[in-house]
Amino acid sequence: IDSRVVESGDLFVAIEGPRFDGHDFIAEAFSRGAVAAMAHRQPIGLPGNVPIIMVNNTMAALRGLARAARERAQARVIAVTGSVGKTGTKEALKWVLGQQAPSCASESSYNNHLGLPLSLARMPKKTAFGIFEMGMNHAGEIEPLSRLASPHVALITSVEVAHSAYFANLDEIADAKAEVFTGMPRDGIVVLNRDNPYFHRLAAAARRTGVKTILAFGADSEATVRLLES
Repeated sequence: IDSRVVESGDLFVAIEGPRFDGHDFIAEAFSRGAVAAMAHRQPIGLPGNVPIIMVNNTMAALRGLARAARERAQARVIAVTGSVGKTGTKEALKWVLGQQAPSCASESSYNNHLGLPLSLARMPKKTAFGIFEMGMNHAGEIEPLSRLASPHVALITSVEVAHSAYFANLDEIADAKAEVFTGMPRDGIVVLNRDNPYFHRLAAAARRTGVKTILAFGADSEATVRLLES
């Protein structure tokens, strides 16, 4: 979706955003090695022989690619969210699971309405473990990401003061993080920080969606996986 980082063999998806329109950069994408482009309006100034996939809406089409990749892979999917530590946790899981079976994860901190479907669309068919970061600035942003990824495991690192300009209090931030449970199957697993004051609120939200298995980590004596020394 970014013509500046296109590599040979890539499909370039022209996303129309509030500041830039990817359709204006299709020619650049081809010059950098793209083998095809997806567009929802006819690009101009291109040679007649370059392959253009025309769709009604490129953002919807990118989500469609993500959904198709998710369904074909049959991977066990882990969603990682939280106010802090998302990317580090995602990278740690990728390293550990990658020693056991083919694994893939979100690049960098690709965790929003663009980054998550892009990451899912890139998931190889033979992936056994997929680890995907999910972030948000407003309420309602994580739910569609969770429904798209359909995670078997959801891990919330912590609930802290972050993006507070868009929330009245920490309760609202916790509830927005809990949206990650909405796309999970009932036999999914939720992993929560037992040391965080919002553990019980998040656990209750998970149970309301039908998820029964909740694992806790932390120094708390009731943590499933307990830190003894630091």
